[in-house]
Amino acid sequence: MTLLISLFILSSCRNQDGIGLTPNQTLSGTLVVDSNIVVNTMREDSAFTNALAKTPLGYFNDPQIGVTESDLAMVLSLPSSSPYAIPDGTITIDSAVLVLRFADGFYGDSLNSKYKLNVYQLREKPASTVNYYNTRGWDPATVNSFNPTGLPPVLVGSKTFASRTHTGFKIMDIVPGAVDTFKTVQPQVRIPIDRNFINTNLFAAPATVLASNTLFQNQVKGFYLSMDKNQPGAGGSFMVAADSSSVDIYYRADNGTTIDTAIVSLPVANHAAQIKHTYTASVQAVLNNQATSNSTFYLQGLLGLKAKISFPNLQDIVTKAGGNIVINRAELVVTPTNGSIIPFLPQSRLTLYQYDNAFTRISIEDAGATGTSAFSQGLSVFGGYLTTNYDYHFVVTGHLQNLLLGKDIDYGMYLGVIDNTNTTGIDIAATPQAAGRVVAAGTVTDKTSPDFPYKIKLNIIYTKVNSTTSTK
Repeated sequence: MTLLISLFILSSCRNQDGIGLTPNQTLSGTLVVDSNIVVNTMREDSAFTNALAKTPLGYFNDPQIGVTESDLAMVLSLPSSSPYAIPDGTITIDSAVLVLRFADGFYGDSLNSKYKLNVYQLREKPASTVNYYNTRGWDPATVNSFNPTGLPPVLVGSKTFASRTHTGFKIMDIVPGAVDTFKTVQPQVRIPIDRNFINTNLFAAPATVLASNTLFQNQVKGFYLSMDKNQPGAGGSFMVAADSSSVDIYYRADNGTTIDTAIVSLPVANHAAQIKHTYTASVQAVLNNQATSNSTFYLQGLLGLKAKISFPNLQDIVTKAGGNIVINRAELVVTPTNGSIIPFLPQSRLTLYQYDNAFTRISIEDAGATGTSAFSQGLSVFGGYLTTNYDYHFVVTGHLQNLLLGKDIDYGMYLGVIDNTNTTGIDIAATPQAAGRVVAAGTVTDKTSPDFPYKIKLNIIYTKVNSTTSTK
C-alpha cells in the first residue's frame, strides 16, 4: 500500500528537463545519484527492409562513428494496364526520369555536401513474397539485355543534387490533347534515365514481355540505386517513399496527321535496402570489448549500434538505507560527450527497453501505454527526447522498484535509436527508418576528463520504509 500511495501522489510529476529535482517539484525523500553504471556498445539487430513506408538511401561518412552506405534495389511495374498496349504511331522519347519522393528523416550534411545518385540495372529482381534483411546484398547486372557483353555495370541514369528534402518545385505537366502546363510537386529527386534503355525494354519490347507484370519484371529485373562515394562533404542518409515513386516517361506519338505529347509511368513495386556500416577504430574497439564498461558509447540508427545498460550497485542503495525503500522517482540521464553535437546534432529521440527470458524485446514497466501497469503514464512522462539542455531523460521508477523487490529479473536494458515521427507511442523494435546517432558519455571516472560532467547517471529519490511495513 505504501508503494502504491507514493506512486499515485507523485504521478503528476512530468518535468523532463531537470532530473526530477527542479524547484517546482515537491518530492520528498533521499536523493541518490548512481554513476556506477555499466554500459556497453553493441551492434543493433537486423530487420526487414522491404515494403517500408520510408526506405533509407545514402552515403554518410561520420568522422566520429564511420561510414554508412544505404543502397536500394527496386522492381518496376508496367503501367496500370496489363498487358501494356504500345501507343499507335511513331514513338519518340523526349525524356525519362526516375522520380524518388523524399520522406521525413534525412540525417547528415545538408549544407556543404553534394550528392550523386547512380542507377544501374539489377541482375536479379527482389521477390514480392520474400522478406529481405538489411544485410542482403544486391549487385548491379553484369550481363543483361542492355549490357550483353558482360562488361562492368553500365549506368542507366545519374543525377547530382543538393539536399532539399523539404523544398517543392514546379515541373511541366503533360496534358494529352491539350496545352501543357506547370504544376507544383512535393520534394523529390528526379534522375534522368537512358532513353535507349526505356525504348528497348518498353516501346520496342516484344508483346511476350509486355503481356504481364511478371514477364516484364523477369526481363527488366529492376534498378539498383547507390550514392557515389567520391562527392564533396560528409554526405548523409535520406529517406525515400519508394512505394509512391516511379519512372515517368515523356514521349511524342506521331500518327501522321497529329503529334501529341503524353506521359506514361512505370510504378515502383517491390523494393529493399542494403545497409552497410564501416566503423572507426574507436567504435570497433568498444565493440570488441564487452568485458568492461565504455567511457564513451555509441547509438546509431539504420540498424547500426545500440547500448546495453545495467546497474550492478542497485541493491547497495537498500543496504546503505538500512532497510526497505520505496522509489519515489528514478530517472536515467544520458548526455552526449563534450563536442560531439557539432557539426551533427544528436538523434532527437531514443528508446529504452528490456529483454524477457526469451531474449525478446519488451517495454519496461514505465514505458507502457497509460494504464497498462501501475507505473505507466505514457510517452510524455517516460521521456526519451533530446532536451534543450542536450540530454535525454527516461523515467524508470517502476522498473527499478520491481528489480529491488525481485519481481523482475534483469535480462538487460537497452538504449536504441527510433523514428522520431511516431508521436503517439514508444517504439522498441529495431528500425531502418531512423538515421540519427548519439556519441554519449558512459562510465567516466577521471574527474579531469571533459566528459566527466556528462557521464551517464541514475537519479533516485527514495523513502525508507519501516521494517513492519509491507512493500509488496
